[in-house]
Amino acid sequence: MNTIAGRIAKELSVDRHQVEAAIQLFGEGATVPFVARYRKEKTGGLDDTQLRKIEERVGYLRQLEDRRATVLKSIMEQGKLTPELQRAIEAADHKVALEDLYAPFKPKRHTKAQMARDSGLEPLADALLANPALDPMAQAAKYVDAEKGVADGQAALDGARAILVERIGENAKLVGALREWLWTSGRLASKVVKAKSALAAKFSDYFDFQQAIRELPSHRALALLRGRNEGLLSLDLDVEIAPDAGRDQPHPAELKIMSAFAVTNRGRPGDTWLVETVKQAWKTKLSKSLTSDLLARLKENADAAAIGVFKSNLKDLLLAAPGGARVTMGLDPGIRTGVKVAVVDKTGKVLDTATVYPHEPRKDWAGALAALATLCRKHHVDVIAIGNGTASRETDKLAADLIKLLPDNKPIKAMVSEAGASVYSASELAANEFPDLDVSLRGAVSIARRLQDPLAELVKIEPKAIGVGQYQHDVDQGDLANSLNAAVEDCVNSVGVDVNMASVPLLARVAGLNAAIAQNIVQFRDDNGAFKKRSEIKKVARLGPKAFEQAAGFLRIMDGPNPLDASAVHPEAYKVVERISEATRKPLKAMIGDSAFLRSLDPAKFADDDFGVPTIVDILAELEKPGRDPRPQFKTATFEDGVEKLSDLRPGMALEGVVTNVTAFGAFVDIGVHQDGLVHVSELADRFVKDPREVVKAGDVVRVRVKDVD
Repeated sequence: MNTIAGRIAKELSVDRHQVEAAIQLFGEGATVPFVARYRKEKTGGLDDTQLRKIEERVGYLRQLEDRRATVLKSIMEQGKLTPELQRAIEAADHKVALEDLYAPFKPKRHTKAQMARDSGLEPLADALLANPALDPMAQAAKYVDAEKGVADGQAALDGARAILVERIGENAKLVGALREWLWTSGRLASKVVKAKSALAAKFSDYFDFQQAIRELPSHRALALLRGRNEGLLSLDLDVEIAPDAGRDQPHPAELKIMSAFAVTNRGRPGDTWLVETVKQAWKTKLSKSLTSDLLARLKENADAAAIGVFKSNLKDLLLAAPGGARVTMGLDPGIRTGVKVAVVDKTGKVLDTATVYPHEPRKDWAGALAALATLCRKHHVDVIAIGNGTASRETDKLAADLIKLLPDNKPIKAMVSEAGASVYSASELAANEFPDLDVSLRGAVSIARRLQDPLAELVKIEPKAIGVGQYQHDVDQGDLANSLNAAVEDCVNSVGVDVNMASVPLLARVAGLNAAIAQNIVQFRDDNGAFKKRSEIKKVARLGPKAFEQAAGFLRIMDGPNPLDASAVHPEAYKVVERISEATRKPLKAMIGDSAFLRSLDPAKFADDDFGVPTIVDILAELEKPGRDPRPQFKTATFEDGVEKLSDLRPGMALEGVVTNVTAFGAFVDIGVHQDGLVHVSELADRFVKDPREVVKAGDVVRVRVKDVD
């Protein structure tokens, strides 16, 4: 573990003991949110991003150490492990570097080189490489042996060349140097596969394209790789050759190989044969394998960047401002099938449902308004949430007319992202939640609840189905799922969960809990009534001491006898608050919310061996605003009247909209015309912007100017 901790500490620029403490805590079953919030003393205050990186790197480096042990054992059993080779293997810091070193010793299929060795041709290869003054054909004649399968001198030379080509391709130092040189200097070129140019229209930007491979942004790299995988583009990786280079001049890579193996062309009998051997080693072996390696590296880097974008967008969406506990009407727009309507109370419970048909073909605008007005009056609706799918602007206009129609207590209206709503509506979870409700009406319920609390509703949907990424189907699906699940976990625990209100999917995302324990919590709640204090949670089946330790600080009990149960203060630290109360002679209830008093306290005076200054600082901050929600205040975008479809747009228009997705190349903004507009990264600000998320994030309400309508 010391080697692993040291490496990670260097990568993250933190102290080794911090990493060792985190690894130990993870080994004891601690979760990232718990460690980030409640074990700051042990880790020196590592945040959740650093802890996630440690968790991820520990897994990779442990796999690397296991593979290193296997490689060392294999070479040792072959009797070929030298002290120098052992040092090189122990210093390898990446799986690729380790495999380069192992390549010459890896058990092989019966290759041409191996067959040549079996035929006794290795001494011929060694002799010609060591002394180019020798005549290759004359030397080869000495190795002709029909019984060994060497029919003539040419066959002997072919075998010797196969041995040298394999030797060149397995020289770890050379291969590593060539790989890095090609990554630094190489340009990736793409061409359309001519027979498929009609099918490849969506890749037209890449029909004749090239760029330095290391400078390719993730979205472009993934587009090129998708085009290749679909058989529509051909990719070629090479360095730029000087225009004045002669046709017979060796490739720059061949010159590097010649230098590594002391091959020169001085006109000696063996020089031409050796130069040709080097050429074949590059063209038939190294060029192909290194291109494959570097395309894999490009994919890995592009995946990481794309997954990072998706994860950031997902976090922004999950932590969007909640509309709050208000009676909400959800409208799921539709044309032919009608607008689905659901009214939910302040807690999200379904009060009423309906379907109205204001659009084609029925055009019952007056009937729809009458039905919606009746529902608004009956249930005292505060907010109207409109899904942003098909017919959303027409339905938005319907809502505007409805608000004008109501004499008093007028609700406000807001557009809500429908991303993933159809997936949820047809899910087993939705069927269990609303067994008697039509699939289409479940979508309206989800839209209403999303406005009330985006986080609580979106956790019910597979993160990948929310669709706020780029090229999400092209990236490594396992890495994507792990990253998005971590994002959801971090968001849920940063906000906290009301244990008496939360659904099973929401509870399952709390640190230390899982779907089974979450189900048991809800069942216990149904059987015994609301939890009155945190300690009662220990009575839930299968929720043991470790799960309670991890989860308790993130589970809230509102309006219970102990106000600390509604805060992020962990039950293990209640005694600290009691100590502060006794020392200051101020009752707990008087202390809560008294900013001036709490800020006057010296955290160091209340620290001890168990609870250090960082924890005391957190406790005092939490007492100031117990259970505060880190999410922003709720606000809505106002779409322009009369701008409802693409044909209504004109260059120069200034409009309000909502950012729906942020990618590496810009941001997509919903301005209410059914098609999100792209604000290119170069247009996001009046300064250079490298990362669009420096300027905007998903859910932001922004003003945009129409530049062009395509």
